[in-house]
Amino acid sequence: MPLKIIRQDITKLKVDAIVNTTNPSFDATGGLDHYIHQQAKNELDENCRRLKRLEVGQACLISGYNLSTYIIHTCGPVWHGGHNHEEEKLRSCYINSLELASQYRLNSIAFPLISTGTNQYPK
Repeated sequence: MPLKIIRQDITKLKVDAIVNTTNPSFDATGGLDHYIHQQAKNELDENCRRLKRLEVGQACLISGYNLSTYIIHTCGPVWHGGHNHEEEKLRSCYINSLELASQYRLNSIAFPLISTGTNQYPK
């Protein structure tokens, strides 16, 4: 799969899946997560309430509602200066999301810069 780096609203891309960075309890409290929930309307909130806890670095796939075929949720690490295995946890977010994309035979996936917003991971 070719890689393209673009700056655009992730919810407007025509892709098989968009990756949403979330917190362990799927509460859309801020940043991209909150924005994606707003764009998907109430259905996404209802589905996320039924999901179990998501550990840092894990990923799960659900319906994409009106945004894409799927949404892949991943829980990114909070930056603590690089001394709390943040790089390993961030790498797991990307790898686990890509493994789900492969498992579901997705041709295109859009990633944000995971954890660089409210989690303060350096870009």
